Amino acid sequence: MSSHRLALPVWSLFRIVVGLLFLCHGLATVFGVLGGARGTGQAVAAGTWPGWYAGLIQLVCGALVLAGLATRPAAILASGSMAYAYFSVHQPDGLWPIENGGVNAALYAWVFLAIAVIGPGPWSLDELIARRRRGTVAAPSAPDPVLAADRA
Repeated sequence: MSSHRLALPVWSLFRIVVGLLFLCHGLATVFGVLGGARGTGQAVAAGTWPGWYAGLIQLVCGALVLAGLATRPAAILASGSMAYAYFSVHQPDGLWPIENGGVNAALYAWVFLAIAVIGPGPWSLDELIARRRRGTVAAPSAPDPVLAADRA
């Protein structure tokens, strides 16, 4: 089995894991579960700027990216929110992410940008909807152009 055959399923799994992890951040922030916001065991007070709104973005965008539904817009919003978090919260404390505590924000910003550009992959609700519209539920569509280059 060629490693190229695994590219699309692995990309879908990558998106699913990233969405799940981002969703967990949102759950912790908005509902105080999974250790709560920043490990406090507490939720951020509803409507608090920017923490609660960031948690809401993490919750909604994480769930959408996990499911592969409206993946590109959700990933763009998630990427932008993490870039905002990096530059407004972390970057003033130092030049490098490792010294300013912004590694997660920087990684999420770039990972979500990649998901927005490449797309959700074959194991997604976006792909299922597209196949139904085309009338081809059983066979996945042509891969995204970025991943298709890997197959050549």
